Amino acid sequence: MILTKQIYTTLLIATTLAFANIAYAADWTLDARQSQLNFMSVKKGHIAENHQFKSLQGQLTAEGKLTINIDLASVDTGIAVRDQRMQAFLFNVAEYSQATLTADVDMAAVEAMAVATSAVITVPAQLNLHGQNKDFALDVLVTKLSDTSLVVVSANPVLLNVADFDLVAGVAKLQELAKLPSISPIVPVTFYVTLNK
Repeated sequence: MILTKQIYTTLLIATTLAFANIAYAADWTLDARQSQLNFMSVKKGHIAENHQFKSLQGQLTAEGKLTINIDLASVDTGIAVRDQRMQAFLFNVAEYSQATLTADVDMAAVEAMAVATSAVITVPAQLNLHGQNKDFALDVLVTKLSDTSLVVVSANPVLLNVADFDLVAGVAKLQELAKLPSISPIVPVTFYVTLNK
């Protein structure tokens, strides 16, 4: 009887630990309602305008693989005709419907953070946009709201060059349609992302 109780207790502890490990190793899902991706355009040399993408999906795996998919058709510049021009002539959403950001996150460091604390970390990342890939280091501020909720914010604007993504011709077309003397090829990008386990 004692041996049976010991076996039962051992099985109970093992099962509890297994479930605890599953919870610890769960994936994180991007909360689109609490996330935003912004970019800025500069025209005529000095006129800056803020824009955003309104549809994001993403996941951070327990192994630290972050993937964020950006619906390029969801571009929102505040002007409908400009949105349509960007979709057609810049991003070519008929052929390239989305951009994808991937990154490798040190999950041991994230899990070790105390609740209500923040840390700046640098993660290797890659952006796939318009059929082109660009590797870069991404500086992010991670805030642990709870054991099941993270907020990740760009610590610095990410400066993208349209030439790296074969978008020069698209920018030139936008410039022609809007009758602008210039549109900067350098695009600052900022974001905040909420991830829930």
